[in-house]
Amino acid sequence: MIVIKQFDELTTRELHDIYRLRIAVFVVEQKCYYQDVDEIDPISYHLQIIDKGQLAAYCRIYTVRQDDHSRQTVKIGRVCVARAYRHIGLGKQLLKSAISFIEEKYPNARIEIQAQNYLTKFYESFGFTAISEIYLEDEIPHIDMELV
Repeated sequence: MIVIKQFDELTTRELHDIYRLRIAVFVVEQKCYYQDVDEIDPISYHLQIIDKGQLAAYCRIYTVRQDDHSRQTVKIGRVCVARAYRHIGLGKQLLKSAISFIEEKYPNARIEIQAQNYLTKFYESFGFTAISEIYLEDEIPHIDMELV
């Protein structure tokens, strides 16, 4: 089941599960110590894939700016799949759902993602292309990408 909610619509249990998954993946598994809970969460849509009451996959979606032609830029961030649900296609389902939501909610918006470099090919399979050089973010190689 796919659930998309704004921050204020999340239950305390949902918020707990989101933070628990993000910390498990980005802080513990990747041994990357950074401030996961930030000022972007309250302005985001939170897309969750729930399986049998468990949070299986997650990402957040938020607008960052408008360009000179009043075109919005929407970012997909904190893309993660719980370890027990990996390699069964949930990452693809998650990204397809995020893109569909953005295209419906923000027609003609630019869609960007800050991808870990090792996932470049995955995002390219959806039509994303690099718009930056590789750089370190919290000591992990990243690249900015845009859906074209």
